[in-house]
Amino acid sequence: MNVRFRDLIEQTYDFPTEEFSLDQSDLLFHGLNLSELVARYGSPLKFTYLPKISENIGRAKNWFASAMEKYDYKGKYFYCYCTKSSHFRYVLDEALKNDIHIETSSAFDIKIVEQLKQEGLIDKDTYVICNGFKRDAYIENIAALINGGQRNCIPILDNYEEVGLLSSRIQDRFKVGIRIASEEEPKFEFYTSRLGIGYQNIVPFYDKHLKDNPKVELKMLHFFINTGIRDTAYYWNELLKCLKVYIALKKRCPSLDSLNIGGGFPTKNSLSFEYDYQYMVDEIVNQINLACEEAEVSVPNIFTEFGSFTVGESGGAIYQVLYQKQQNDREKWNMIDSSFITTLPDSWAISRRFIMLPINRWNDTYERVLLGGLTCDSDDYYNSQQDLNAIYLPKFQHERPLYIGFFNTGAYQETIGGYGGLQHCLIPYPKHLLVDKNAEGGFEVSLFREQQTAEENLKILGYAPEKDLEEVEVFENRESLYSNKPILK
Repeated sequence: MNVRFRDLIEQTYDFPTEEFSLDQSDLLFHGLNLSELVARYGSPLKFTYLPKISENIGRAKNWFASAMEKYDYKGKYFYCYCTKSSHFRYVLDEALKNDIHIETSSAFDIKIVEQLKQEGLIDKDTYVICNGFKRDAYIENIAALINGGQRNCIPILDNYEEVGLLSSRIQDRFKVGIRIASEEEPKFEFYTSRLGIGYQNIVPFYDKHLKDNPKVELKMLHFFINTGIRDTAYYWNELLKCLKVYIALKKRCPSLDSLNIGGGFPTKNSLSFEYDYQYMVDEIVNQINLACEEAEVSVPNIFTEFGSFTVGESGGAIYQVLYQKQQNDREKWNMIDSSFITTLPDSWAISRRFIMLPINRWNDTYERVLLGGLTCDSDDYYNSQQDLNAIYLPKFQHERPLYIGFFNTGAYQETIGGYGGLQHCLIPYPKHLLVDKNAEGGFEVSLFREQQTAEENLKILGYAPEKDLEEVEVFENRESLYSNKPILK
């Protein structure tokens, strides 16, 4: 009996989902026909579905609002976007439509903040939370931002030296936070995070360096763990330890009024993904409320720094299967027209798995395959789904092109992959599209950047003088970024 690929998916998962559905044998992503996208723009290509960014921000705000109402929580909630997940202009433009704040991690991040401030996309009341280990350039840029009137810029102290470095460059009294060096989960390679100051050292550090410092006002305690916000004994234990430190500090420091619980909401990596976001938010708010009530201290304002959750589910990549190689009696290699190392570096660097589905031919029979990239590197492959130790796709046919999509790839892949620079084996970075909704509910698609050219690589490598090469077109302002959009119907 021949079983169609769509039968496999419908029998294995609860399909269609809120993101994915079918039009005959073609895959739709939030209603967008991806086969039409490929027909118009070719492959390989990357795309960003901008409305998903605002949607996820709104969801998180609603979860916290609901929890705070449920537990009569007296503090406020502030949503921060951590720019390291994706620094691209189109991401910040979309995210900042939603009354959010910014978290930075390096000196160049502050330059982005300054640009956004000049254009009126953020103002002096916007919180700018400055994380990371801070050296001269970062310190200088933070000081310039605060000296320029960004009164809610809060550098998070990562080590004992930073408060002195900041004080020497900032003119007036300024706000700071302290990052807790949380304990890593038991299976990790070391015991304590390299970031922040140890639990037992925070109160003594405050007493010695901040309590009587006339220039410094402690406003925030920062807490983050690598595994993210998950319903595990490890997470709840670390959160309770953090709350003990907050309470001890609050009793010494009346100005302390905010707890930053970092980020770590997961993104969907499978059609069977399950995570009760509202339950987790309810429990976090409840635990903070109970601990502060028992200690008879006021509850803190809650800050979160959601990066992957903000932007991850907006991204996708589409490839064509060029050829199938039968290497032995069991292994069939479908070769794509790009490279996983180049375009999805998390898939080989940390074995990250994304949702992977064919774009077309859902009514065809299927086979088990492996996916190979174009580089001459043994690690350039993709061999399993998150919840299946295999990959199944419609059977390869020379005369009927097969396209495949990887979804929820919007966080980190471009920056880790070195967007705009040299790629492994000089495999070019794909064309990048932006997809938005118009007022009539249709889709608008704009070209953010063409596929990387050989000339760009030659320029980087020093094989040709710059004057003989055309400059790559970049979009330097909002008008040029969003102009001349053809509507994809």
